[in-house]
Amino acid sequence: MNDHVKTCLIVDDSKIVRKVSRRILETFHYTVSEAEHGEDALNQCKQAYPDLIMLDWHMPVMDGLAFITALRALEGGDKPVVVFCTTESDFSRIQAAIMAGANEYVMKPFDEEIIRGKLEQLGLLGQS
Repeated sequence: MNDHVKTCLIVDDSKIVRKVSRRILETFHYTVSEAEHGEDALNQCKQAYPDLIMLDWHMPVMDGLAFITALRALEGGDKPVVVFCTTESDFSRIQAAIMAGANEYVMKPFDEEIIRGKLEQLGLLGQS
């Protein structure tokens, strides 16, 4: 069981955010792929579901909320753990994301310590 390679899909229209997120997740031994918007991410998920999806809210083509709604409607789309990474601090927006199927959220900007805490909380990082 521990042979499983952990995978993460980072969905964000900002190249810098994807790069920073990738660096953090690779330190936790995740194999990382990237998507610039929800439609691209959805197409990747239809090929293979990642263990974890780090999802931006505001993106062109398909935003985070539309993506998670479409993902959760797919067969097996309930499997990936989805963490919204957003500048949205309005509680009603965060609640909408959770209601749509997000497992957790982090506020931007985030760092390795914040991501580590969320992953441990979600059981995606072994507390060694």
